[in-house]
Amino acid sequence: MMESRDDIPRAVRPAILRILAALGFALAFCLGAYLLISATQPKSGLVSFSFLLVLPAAISAFVAYAADPWGERSRRFYLLMPVWLLLAIIVAAIVILREGVICVLLLSPLWLGSGLIGTWITYASRHRRRKRADGTTYCSALLLAPLLAMQVEPYVPLPSDTARVTRSAVIHASPEQLWPLLRGIPDVRPDEGAWNISQDVIGIPRPLGARLAGGGIGADRHADWDRSIHFRERITEWDMHKRIGWRFIFDDIAGWGFTDRHLMPDSPYFRVTTGGYTLDPIAPGLTRVTIDTEYRITTPVNGYSELWGELFLGDLENNLLALIRGRAEHPALSGASERAIGRG
Repeated sequence: MMESRDDIPRAVRPAILRILAALGFALAFCLGAYLLISATQPKSGLVSFSFLLVLPAAISAFVAYAADPWGERSRRFYLLMPVWLLLAIIVAAIVILREGVICVLLLSPLWLGSGLIGTWITYASRHRRRKRADGTTYCSALLLAPLLAMQVEPYVPLPSDTARVTRSAVIHASPEQLWPLLRGIPDVRPDEGAWNISQDVIGIPRPLGARLAGGGIGADRHADWDRSIHFRERITEWDMHKRIGWRFIFDDIAGWGFTDRHLMPDSPYFRVTTGGYTLDPIAPGLTRVTIDTEYRITTPVNGYSELWGELFLGDLENNLLALIRGRAEHPALSGASERAIGRG
């Protein structure tokens, strides 16, 4: 006997339409919030507590509530909703807003975590009451929450911290042999350095060369990276065969279009400040080379941001140390093996 249309469980077709409608509305709302913040707070609005944490929690909770108006769905449905919403936002961010991979990568864990919290609160509150809530009031409150947070947040100062990323390598060479390499390697080849996630997977540029104009404190070390990245390093520490340190100067931003405009190295919320190399002799012909990079960060999630700084800057530093090791230990063959080994 054929099953009548009335025997089909309610919610199959209407549920899909509700979910799609809720997702579409959420994307439109997020796009509107993005454009509003970009227009009113172009320098730092998107790096804010409301955009990073309040908005994804509220939107995910709204989509879950609107897609399940009778409160019949399982916990799994609620926990999966932020995942689907995040995937839709990622596609929209890359295709419509032209955001870069790095910005989307940094944003995704925060949005997913906040979204899960929002949908979990919705699920728990609905099932605790065991009755249908006033959906209009609840949804309106969810949508108002990020808008109200955006109005208040400009008056709340963000915490500012200083972080340092340090990497070391023991190289079979004396400080005297290594010192010229620390001054600068002007002709880095594409096969030199070490394979790493940040540069070979995510796409952060690699160094092409560096040269020191002059010598001693006050001299400038000119760095060139691929994708037309150029910056200077003003020498602030100079201890022959022991330590060379500098202050970063980013006065040529023409090539920084490879990344998102929110991730410039001298922005109000992220500024790379100083760096340098230290040489520590261990034994004759054996030296520990340490590279350090210091930066200042001003965001509502400094601890989270420092984890990414540790990854990105750590990968860049490891690559530079591998480049120096290759030049020092195998001057005739430098550049042929380390990245090939990393790919393997």
